[in-house]
Amino acid sequence: MPSSRRNLTQTSTPLISPLRRRLLAGAAAGASLVAAAPLRAQPQPIRVGVPTALNTAAGRDTVDAVQMAIDEINVQGGLLGRQLEAVVADETLDPATGAAVMRTLTAETKVDVLIGGHTSGITLAQLPEVADAAIPYLSIGGASPAITQRVLEDYERFKYVFRVHPINAGHQARALMEFIAGFVVGEMRYTRLALVGEDAGWVRELLPILSRNATAAGAEVRLTEVFDDATTDFAPLLAKIHGSAAHFVVTLFAQAASEAFVSQWVASGVPALIGGIDARSAEADFYARVQGDALGQIVAGFAVRAPITTHTLPFWDAFVARTGRSGPSHIALGAYDAMHVYAAAVQRAGTTAAPALVAELEKTDHPGVNGRIQFDEHHDVRVGPGLSNLLFVQWQEKGERVVLWPRELRNGKPFVPPVRRRP
Repeated sequence: MPSSRRNLTQTSTPLISPLRRRLLAGAAAGASLVAAAPLRAQPQPIRVGVPTALNTAAGRDTVDAVQMAIDEINVQGGLLGRQLEAVVADETLDPATGAAVMRTLTAETKVDVLIGGHTSGITLAQLPEVADAAIPYLSIGGASPAITQRVLEDYERFKYVFRVHPINAGHQARALMEFIAGFVVGEMRYTRLALVGEDAGWVRELLPILSRNATAAGAEVRLTEVFDDATTDFAPLLAKIHGSAAHFVVTLFAQAASEAFVSQWVASGVPALIGGIDARSAEADFYARVQGDALGQIVAGFAVRAPITTHTLPFWDAFVARTGRSGPSHIALGAYDAMHVYAAAVQRAGTTAAPALVAELEKTDHPGVNGRIQFDEHHDVRVGPGLSNLLFVQWQEKGERVVLWPRELRNGKPFVPPVRRRP
């Protein structure tokens, strides 16, 4: 079977389809035949542009997840009688490079659809190129509300932009506040909190909002602290947390050295439980990397092997079997779903023409890996029960992960290690 993926540096020589290979082989082997019947030209594949940061684990997972979905679609006959082909491009972690890559994909390679975008900054830099090209772009990495705000501000120019994943940063902040009010304070009765995060703009914006909401929920914020994201010695911070007598530490980490923080948390004997946003702690192999020190930690994320929908476990297990990795990054879930969302829209529209596809994408109601996928009026993925959600997952014995929040998705009981149990 020919490859349905190529990089921009690869040759653009047409690939031979499986059917044509069989016909050619039959013509060569059939000695009794005087001549083979003329072969019909195969239709050009539908080209799926995949701009991502190839030197990152998330970028690698993006490519593999898109390819996994393409293989599933192609084995069923493709779309409208055409096979799909991934065209992968390295947008790196630089917005200017990301914009240039998008120009190449749209103006030179002339892909039919775009699925990718590693960060909000890169995606925002790419949007003018998407608008100029007037082809669908299914964003799967950036969480900034500004991405789909463009659709609201100038629909005709940016109507091709849809965010499939993740839910936007505003929704994530609200989910964190609901977790604190509903689970930490309401259910666990942890009323003394410490709020700690790396020194970044999003953290400084979020801290006062979290503090106000925690207070309104009946909690007392005993400590609010930020630290340089290059910090590896957390002893001074942990001493402050211990001195605050907090029951629960809300973490806000995107770039922080989570492995060091968690291991030093265990060694310090600080009795407070920890949980919140922690990018590294959400990775599937984190428990093993810290040799079990994450026991009891609660982490916000999207990628977990749990029965969130009927598609979650089959996707997870197939991805692990295909790649040999411990599990997919959250962007892989979005990439896989985005490919199937696009395929369903093409089937409904009966064409790959952008205007008709935009109308069909707006009608999307797709059973995804992390929830049903629907879009709001500015093409942002909707949130709520049964839809896409931020999950709060606890590391438990033997590296098992249990969903604790939202409550309707809970698949196990909260666990508090003995050293962290309140008297």
